[in-house]
Amino acid sequence: MLLTVSGPPGAGKSTTAAALAEAFDVEHVSGGDIFRQLADERGHTLAEFNELAEQDPQIDRDLDRRLQEVAGERDDVVLESRLAGWLAADEADVRIWLDAPIEVRARRIADREDKPVAQALDETKERAASERQRYLEYYDIDIEDLSIYDLTVNTARWGESAVPSLVVDAVERYDPDEDEGKTPITGVDYDF
Repeated sequence: MLLTVSGPPGAGKSTTAAALAEAFDVEHVSGGDIFRQLADERGHTLAEFNELAEQDPQIDRDLDRRLQEVAGERDDVVLESRLAGWLAADEADVRIWLDAPIEVRARRIADREDKPVAQALDETKERAASERQRYLEYYDIDIEDLSIYDLTVNTARWGESAVPSLVVDAVERYDPDEDEGKTPITGVDYDF
């Protein structure tokens, strides 16, 4: 089973993806882990590589290519990244999008990164605009188009432990024999 977990920063992707991997006894592959691998392979610290990625669009493309390769080569995995649902495309059994109001996500990020909420909110808005533009430019993907996802969850509506349970329950209830068709991924140009 190939599951994808996508969403913006602070939505609860990592927590939910880890819970799914544990519940279904599959590997959890995160975009963040692959980003760290790329940094190691190129001899950079994570901070250095983050700065380099802002200047070099090939780093995003290399990360996305690796995520797409995981989706094409492995079956028993939870793939977690902002674009995981798009990159896994029709390989995915269930594509999940997690979100929450930006103020909630900013508060979570501020707590996680020990920074003021106002700063986290400004950075989150700036990051969202930058990523949306890059994904449109790189692949013609509108990250705000949620039509490809099988399940979307506003994680602000349930507690931190309830969201993974809700998502696990939904995946357990998925029956491929009753599937009338997932939304196909079309019009995307994976220019890695």
